[in-house]
Amino acid sequence: MSTPEPTQRDEPAETATGAPAAEEEAPRAASRLDLLPSPVFVLILGLTGIAGWLSWTRGEEAWFDGGTVYAPFVLILGAWIVSITLHEYVHSVLAYRFGDRALRGSGYLRLNPFGFRELFAGLLMPVAFLVLGGFGMTGPALHLDRSAVGSRAGRSLIALAGPVLNLVLALALVLVVNALIPEGSATNNWLIVGLMYVCFLNVTAALINLLPVPGTDGFDAIAPYLPEKAAGLARSAGIFGVIAVFAVLWLPGVHTAFLDLMYTLLGLVGLNETYIGFGQLLFQFWVG
Repeated sequence: MSTPEPTQRDEPAETATGAPAAEEEAPRAASRLDLLPSPVFVLILGLTGIAGWLSWTRGEEAWFDGGTVYAPFVLILGAWIVSITLHEYVHSVLAYRFGDRALRGSGYLRLNPFGFRELFAGLLMPVAFLVLGGFGMTGPALHLDRSAVGSRAGRSLIALAGPVLNLVLALALVLVVNALIPEGSATNNWLIVGLMYVCFLNVTAALINLLPVPGTDGFDAIAPYLPEKAAGLARSAGIFGVIAVFAVLWLPGVHTAFLDLMYTLLGLVGLNETYIGFGQLLFQFWVG
């Protein structure tokens, strides 16, 4: 009687890399939710809107009997976080349109700042710059999959989309403020001066970001035309470039000259320096 042959166990097929196919990571299935605004963004908008209403009505004055108020702080901080989120969103959505799928489903394309892959650089640094410096400045430029965007012009457009978005937001806020204040009249309304300050933050963020310094969108716009190795080294030091720009603008003499320039530019579109300063004072309530 013959002994039965041992049954041969099926081995997993190998891939081109030599690894078993079963061990390869399955590609993530695309979902319509990948490109929809996240509930977190809706919540931020809601809290900012409530703070705006309390600032408009000065409702806190009755609650705290003339003491420190917090609604303008929440309004300005919320509006600034929304501005940062939209800044990163336009970078990401334009990159997506050009063929970069690396950030699909991430916080960048879902408008969730707390879901940013680079949370410290993308959200915490801009908030810290605002709290410490009193002006708007974003963190280091977002690192996209540049190899997926074939044309150099496309990569430059992706980089410039963020500062353009900040300028568009600033223009929209100018129109809102001018509609709320009749020509020639004065105001001390917390909502209006808060919006003026947010406009100021977006203008400073846009202009600073256009500087051709590693870490800024301005540098990313010219990087495709630089030697690839040099551009890569500069990008790797981007966070230090952004911190260096902030440090220079924080110097007393430079800070004063920079603010004077910003106030002059905003004065050309009807925004008063005194109102912007009042908005900053409402935000930095701990200074007073």
